[in-house]
This record gives sequence, structure tokens and C-alpha cells, in this order.
Amino acid sequence: MIINLSYFIAAVLFILGLKQMASPVTARRGIIWAGYGMVLATVVTFFHPEVRGFINYLLIILAIGLGGGLAWWSAKRVAMTDMPQMIALYNGMGGGAAAGIGIVALLQAQNMALLIQGIAALGVLIGSVAFSGSLIAFAKLQGIMKKTLRFGGQQWLNLGIFGVTVILGLWVTFSGNDVNHTVLAWFVLLSLVFGVLMTLPIGGADMPVVISLYNALTGLAVGFKGLVLDNPALMIAGVVVGAAGTLLTQLMAKAMNRSLASVLFSGFGDTAAVASTDAGGSMKPIEAADVGVMMAFANKVIVVPGYGMAVAQAQHKVWELCQLLGERDVKVKFAIHPVAGRMPGHMNVLLAEAGVPYDMIYDLDEINQEFETADVALIIGANDVVNPVARTDPSSPIYGMPILNADKAKNVIVVKRGQGAGFSGIENALFFLDQTRMLYGDGQAVASELIQAVKEI
Repeated sequence: MIINLSYFIAAVLFILGLKQMASPVTARRGIIWAGYGMVLATVVTFFHPEVRGFINYLLIILAIGLGGGLAWWSAKRVAMTDMPQMIALYNGMGGGAAAGIGIVALLQAQNMALLIQGIAALGVLIGSVAFSGSLIAFAKLQGIMKKTLRFGGQQWLNLGIFGVTVILGLWVTFSGNDVNHTVLAWFVLLSLVFGVLMTLPIGGADMPVVISLYNALTGLAVGFKGLVLDNPALMIAGVVVGAAGTLLTQLMAKAMNRSLASVLFSGFGDTAAVASTDAGGSMKPIEAADVGVMMAFANKVIVVPGYGMAVAQAQHKVWELCQLLGERDVKVKFAIHPVAGRMPGHMNVLLAEAGVPYDMIYDLDEINQEFETADVALIIGANDVVNPVARTDPSSPIYGMPILNADKAKNVIVVKRGQGAGFSGIENALFFLDQTRMLYGDGQAVASELIQAVKEI
């Protein structure tokens, strides 16, 4: 009774924690609540009747300590720009753990119901795909794997491997208590191979969506393991993670105006496969001193941060600049695209870290109509999310993607290291407009120059 009540409390903490994570204001509290729930579920499991007979408590505690220590160390060291990679890596570990539990359950099958054995096999398949696929996603985002592998008949090969994997999974399911170890080994191996092959042809621009999808698959696999082990905490945690991952995948796909099928099969973001848009005209450079004057005498400035700001770690300097403008009665707002910074919420976290008040941060739907009344739109490291061809060019791969209407501002200042294309490999027509000026340089260094320029006025 106490064990089941503890699992229920843990599940409530998971759900409440996830609810709190929906807002930047309460996100930290939500993470702590969910963490308490996980600790409670882990501790209570040691007293579960089916666990008390184990003789490897030392190994369990050692594994928890080692894994927790490595996670703490890596999380403290990881840069915010590398957060998508870390999410991919940790998510892969979760999928692998769920697959491992399923493999052990199948090897030790004793009077297991056919349905439960099938669920165990399905969990192994899903968990293995999430594990190997997440590792490939990590390698791509980390720059370890820089090329997208694509060849003729690739999807047919993937379909064939998946078909064989399903057949082996059915074999394992209907084997009863006598699961053939060789068949099970091939089933796991092909599941891992399928995860790799499914991820290899996906372009870099879609990788965050893929990570979110694998997160949903990991949650589903964990939920299945909860059914196999008759563990309510695992069931609820898996359902919560799976549902959240699914909703996030849909949100990101919608923000890019892309279907999940196009994400998995089109190779969007592969610069070798994407033709540059002929924007016409030329990019017009400007000096920081001139931009400082422009912003100091503006009525409204809208700042659009992107991945480039994260790479440069320029958020603190940008906020210092905005504070100086505020002292001159300039109205400053921040505009955040749903996929700015590669992952939803990435920019919000960076700005919160710098101390930017939440009431100055607006999402796309809230801020888009205000660009027309903005004297300056300051683009710092953003690219594809402000590209007007998404509205004007039906032949563009990003056509129909919701964008921030920065091109409607009276003046557009783009802070950028160089003249390269964005993450999708598409030339940005915004950079060639009459009202746009390019301020080249590292984001943090440029922000420092702008601060100095405003101070000197």
C-alpha cells in the first residue's frame, strides 16, 4: 500500500513538474518537483517485493552513483549552445535503458502473457531505435559527423530492414517462455541498425525535430516497460514523456511548416542538396557607431536573438545594451521564434540567464504585428526565422514557415560573423533589402561596441 501510494505521489510530482515547465517563470520549480518525484520512485523501488530478493544492491547503487555523477559533471560543463546535443545523448541513454529492461524481461520470460511479451518486444524495438538514432543525432549536432549520407534506394533498404526486424519481433513475441537467444540478438541488432539508417539521411536543420521525436519514442518505450514490470511509476512517467515529446515534435514541425514525413525523408538542411536563393542586390555594411546613434534616438527597438547569439555568449552584453537604451526612454522588446536556437525555449533560457525580465520577451504571435511600428529590428545571430522568402517564394524549401516579420521594420540591423547562409543552407533575402544593414563581427564584441557607442552619445 505504501509503495503504491509513493508511486502515485511520484507520478503527481512528474505531472505537476511538467506543468510548471510550461512557463519560464516556473520552469526551475517544475524541474525540482519532477526531480523529487524521480528520487522518490527510485528509493521506493528498492522496497518493492520483486526487488528485495536481488543480491546486487551494491551494483545498483554503484550504477546510480556513477551515472548520476557523470550526469552532474557533464551538465555543469555543457555550454547552452550544446544543450540540444546533450538532450539527444541523455534521451538515447533512456531509450537504451528501456530496451535493456525489455531484453532482460524476454530472456527471463516465465509464464508471461502473450500481450505482455509482445509489449516487451515492441519496447525493445522502440527503445533501440531511439538509442541508436539519438546517438547519430548527437554526432551530427556535435560536428562529429558532418556529412549527410544519402543514396539511391535508401528508403527501400530502410523499409526492408524494418520489415525483417518486425518479423523477428513477432518471432520473439510468439516464442513463449523459450525465446531463441540468436533470434533475439538479431532482433536487437537490426533495431539498432534501423535507428542509425533512419537518422543518417536527415539534414542538420531537422535534427532538433528528430531529437524531439526520439524523446517521444523513449517515453513510449519506458511506458511499455512499466506495463511489463507492472510498475505504475514507469507507466505514468513514460506516458508523460511520450506525450510531451509528441506535442513538442508537432510544435517544432508546425513552426517550420513541415510534416513529420518531410522531416524524416526529405533531407532538409543538407547544404549540398539545397540550392541558394537568388536574392538580388548586395549586402550593405554599417559601423557600430552609426548603429548606436540609430538605436539611441529610436522610439522602439525589437531584438531578435538566434543561435549566433548563443554561440557568441552575447546575451549579457545584449541585455546591458538594452538597459542603456531603456534609460534613454527607448522601448525595447525581444522577439522569440519557436525554433530559435535550435530548440524551443533555448533563447528564453539564455535571456533569463542574463536577467532579461519575462515581460520583455514575446513569442512570434505576440510581437509580429509590432515590427511595422519598430524603428530598428536588431537581428543577432538569427537567420532562417527572419527570411522573408518564407512568405514570398513558393519554390523555397522554407515557404510557408512562420517567420518573424523583421523585414517590416523601418531599419534592420543584422549582426553576423560573415555572409554565409543559415542553418538550412538558404540565402536570406532580408540581408539584401534597402532598409537592411550588416554589422559584421562576433556577437559579444559587436554588442560591446554598441554599448560604447550609445554611452558616447
